[in-house]
Amino acid sequence: FIGFHLSKRLLETGAEVVGVDCLSDYYDVNLKKTRIKILNNYSAFKFLELDLVDQIDNLISEIKESSFDAFFHLAAQAGVRHSINMPEAYLSNNIVATFNVLELCRKLKVKHLIAASTSSVYGANTEMPFKELQATDTQLSFYAATKKSCESMGHAYSNIYSLPVTMCRFFTVYGPWG
Repeated sequence: FIGFHLSKRLLETGAEVVGVDCLSDYYDVNLKKTRIKILNNYSAFKFLELDLVDQIDNLISEIKESSFDAFFHLAAQAGVRHSINMPEAYLSNNIVATFNVLELCRKLKVKHLIAASTSSVYGANTEMPFKELQATDTQLSFYAATKKSCESMGHAYSNIYSLPVTMCRFFTVYGPWG
């Protein structure tokens, strides 16, 4: 949903966009397909149905000749409650997929990675309002722990490989087509 609106806005400004989604059924697949159909009306849009967990080589082969000013990694397994019963999905869809994206960005020399995190990383913090520089060491869910891990991996890749990484801590997100 966030990726749809971002893609649409970028396309409206003349950018070329490659969208990737595995079309899992965690969210309404018909809604996803309808959003893709709207984006397919733009000639500068290309959609790839791939899973960032185990099909990253397919993605690299599809885009290796391209040059990217930015890579937006908005894919994740979201939801605090669901992470209690399905922690494996969060481990693979958040941590493994993010590692694969970091490696892809490093190998393709992407100029900037912008990735989704979550306000859940603030965990047990009680100081309000939350601030970006606040310590985030007290996650209260496995979902939050995986997203904090992604932030840490992004920081390490930025340091080791000089890959600019920006993490966006989304709070509740809603709107049209969501």
